[in-house]
Amino acid sequence: MLTSGLQHVAAMYAGVVAPPLIVGAAVGLSGTELTFLTGASLFTAGLATFLQTLGVWKIGARLPFVNGVTFAGVAPMLAIVDTTKDKADALPVIFGAIIVAGLLGFIAAPWFSRLVRFFPPVVTGTVITLIGVSLLPVAFGWAQGPSPAADDYGSTTYLSLAAITLVIVLLLRRFTRGFLKQVAVLVGLVLGTLIAIPFGVADFSPVTEADVVGFPTPFHFGAPQFALAAIISMCVVMLVSMTESTADMLALGEIVERPADEKTIAAGLRADTLGSALSPLFNGFMCSAFAQNIGLVAMTRIRSRFVVAWGGGFLLLMGLSPVAASLISVVPRPVLGGAGVVLFGSVAASGIQTLVKAGLEKDNNVLIVAVSLAVGIVPITAPEFYHAFPETAKIILDSGISTGCVAAVLLNLVFNHLGRNRDDDTVTAPMEPGDDISGTAAAKAVHVH
Repeated sequence: MLTSGLQHVAAMYAGVVAPPLIVGAAVGLSGTELTFLTGASLFTAGLATFLQTLGVWKIGARLPFVNGVTFAGVAPMLAIVDTTKDKADALPVIFGAIIVAGLLGFIAAPWFSRLVRFFPPVVTGTVITLIGVSLLPVAFGWAQGPSPAADDYGSTTYLSLAAITLVIVLLLRRFTRGFLKQVAVLVGLVLGTLIAIPFGVADFSPVTEADVVGFPTPFHFGAPQFALAAIISMCVVMLVSMTESTADMLALGEIVERPADEKTIAAGLRADTLGSALSPLFNGFMCSAFAQNIGLVAMTRIRSRFVVAWGGGFLLLMGLSPVAASLISVVPRPVLGGAGVVLFGSVAASGIQTLVKAGLEKDNNVLIVAVSLAVGIVPITAPEFYHAFPETAKIILDSGISTGCVAAVLLNLVFNHLGRNRDDDTVTAPMEPGDDISGTAAAKAVHVH
């Protein structure tokens, strides 16, 4: 039970510490403060995992779920940081928005469990893809070095360290099995850091300065602040997170042969949202289920929720030990960038896998995905696109995940729910090489029954 619980932590460790590293770096936190923020995320992940696996009253799906910081919130939080004049206020604004979004999500959980039909694979797949695509620029920035203002930013040394780390992770995933394969990203970070030492890139000062035992003091970065635009943005993220968690519960229910019904989904969503609402109290971010651990349950066939609860216990202990949390702060940014390519790219690939099940042979669904992805990628490909909008609006618009999610939901309603669905009658097949353009639609119309 202990080793299996530790394996669950190893499989999700890189994922749970990445968001605080990204947001903390954007805010400009010192190494010590970054260690504190990372430890807080580990601690709150443990609390959220306890809520989900063990459950209290009608809270918790009581399934082998590991909970932690969701990637869906990273891009909107970065947008909040960018639009906050005083960076010292950025984290309090983010925490205030998460508290409100979590409480509203907790109240809405029973009703949301009945609205799953409005979030089919064509919507969830698009959103998950956007999450991965939105985070990839962060990995590319890490690969170039710790500071864009430095003269050696983007040097061959930094890029080589990122490439070496990426190759190590790929080789481990290709030629190893079992536990070592599951922790390939973690091993890649360790080996990449060791290789970086001779180049003088690794900094071990956060470890030497960290205490062995510590507690994430409540509201360490200041009392929460409540800004309307930030709250709206995080409420959209909460909807995305609840959608992902619902899909994860349905998948895990099938794996453990205990299908998740409406009651189970509602209880699981309450755990997610309550965990998110409580997380900022201890300086943590929005929490959600970790999909990679569902794959681990399927692979090992160890279906006990108490095994995962032990994993939650390990997360709590790591959060209470700043030295343990500081270890990830030692990893050089280029090494993180190399691993981040795999980590964030895997998120995008998961979205594509979901889109494969979305029925993209239908013209309507193709249009939904095409337009939603285009809207969501705007902040990445054209960062100044919304420069003429008010600052409060830019917090939402500069988050491709939020805008892409809203676009996908609205387009799905228009094309697949309102009025007669024309795609049920005709689907246009793609052109074959040599087809005559004129009359192609008529020649390629396929009736669907």
